[in-house]
Amino acid sequence: MAKVKRLTVSLENQPGRLAAVAKVLADAKVNIEAVLAATAGAQSSAQLVVDNVTKAKKALSAAQFVYTEGTLDRVELPNKAGALADFAAKLAKNGLNIDTAYGILPKGARKSVLLLATSKPGGG
Repeated sequence: MAKVKRLTVSLENQPGRLAAVAKVLADAKVNIEAVLAATAGAQSSAQLVVDNVTKAKKALSAAQFVYTEGTLDRVELPNKAGALADFAAKLAKNGLNIDTAYGILPKGARKSVLLLATSKPGGG
């Protein structure tokens, strides 16, 4: 599994906040390659995989967005029924929880791309 950097931006759960983050990054010529946004009450967050982490961090800081940096695993899976089931079962067999996962399968692609964060039960 290849490692990729993830930036998690803390946001208020209000219309336009993700648009504001995307605009800051676009103005800095940073391409967003993957995004996962989630809300919990009045707060939300956006997990971003970008093409230039250094430029993204500089732009987010300048715009006063609060973020953390982490790592995801990037996996390519075959475009066939059961590929995710098989992969997830292998992780489980090795004692790994899937904490976060998001992926894409462009139409007609031979492989899907899965981004995920894993952990051992009990915080390991």
